[in-house]
Amino acid sequence: MSAAVLLGSLLVGCGSATSTARSSADDAGEVTVSTCGEDVRFPSPAQRMYVAGDGNLLAMVLAVGAQDQVAGASGTTDTAEALSRVYGSDVVDGIPVATRDQPTMENVLAQRPDVMLAGWSYGYTEERRLTPELLSGRGIAPYVLSESCRQEDGARGTMPPWEALSADIEAVGAITGHVDEAAEVDADITRRREALEAAPQAAERPTVFLFDSGTKEIFTSGAFGGPQAIIEAAGAKNATADIDDTWTTVSWERLVRSSPDFIAFVDYDGQTFEQKVEVLRTNPATKDLPAVREERFLNLPIPAWTSSPLNIDAAEALRAELEEHDLVPASGITPEHDLEP
Repeated sequence: MSAAVLLGSLLVGCGSATSTARSSADDAGEVTVSTCGEDVRFPSPAQRMYVAGDGNLLAMVLAVGAQDQVAGASGTTDTAEALSRVYGSDVVDGIPVATRDQPTMENVLAQRPDVMLAGWSYGYTEERRLTPELLSGRGIAPYVLSESCRQEDGARGTMPPWEALSADIEAVGAITGHVDEAAEVDADITRRREALEAAPQAAERPTVFLFDSGTKEIFTSGAFGGPQAIIEAAGAKNATADIDDTWTTVSWERLVRSSPDFIAFVDYDGQTFEQKVEVLRTNPATKDLPAVREERFLNLPIPAWTSSPLNIDAAEALRAELEEHDLVPASGITPEHDLEP
């Protein structure tokens, strides 16, 4: 999710401050799924889904094997390569691209979907009049990404990020009719996560700062975003873990004050990895930070950081880099997929 997309939806709400995706069978051909605290009836298995986001919701669909049920997708420009490495280029290339820009209601309706999978700042927006409520009125069942559910104060995130991811995978499995496959995906993530958590840990966990993008301010992620789960699982601590939000902006002073041992970058169009590093190297306030001075960096594509099954791949990759820089003990864990651009 880019900074520009998020800032356009800061004031958008999405129901209750609690969110689960526990599903239950309804009448034949339907399932009830709880999303952002609201029970929504979905056709199951969905026949024509519109999938928005930063490749993260599409990754869930591909992970459970429901790619043939996608009528159209957006947000694939920055994500196709990463998704192809995990799910195969033949699968990803077969996904129909509805738009290379942010979806509009007209664009969604043109695909004739029965279901839309998206989230606030991941496709849904009041500004473009593309909301779950408006979709429901047009006979399209809307699912809202759990990570994007709003708190009462407008911040996003209502459950720990691994729990949010698990809830979404279960929901996607129920909506697509791939319940068993979804359970297998969730179990694989849990197994790999437990291996990371059982690995030898540093006496003092290194601090990792997630740098999405930035010039005047820095776009990063707080306690409810995917990076929080990734960084913790890798054996480190998130420099912005005290911010009760998902994706948000912080000052350059906040980065300097955290004095990170390691900096992770989100790779997508708009500001390249090289440009971000150059900003850090030329800024008098950051050029002497340990991570910058010693080039302790990791650059991973956006669907690895936003809430998706690729979060576990990101955690393994980050763990490997932390070990490479002697910030955590050797674990013997090898990343299952190489996602670096």
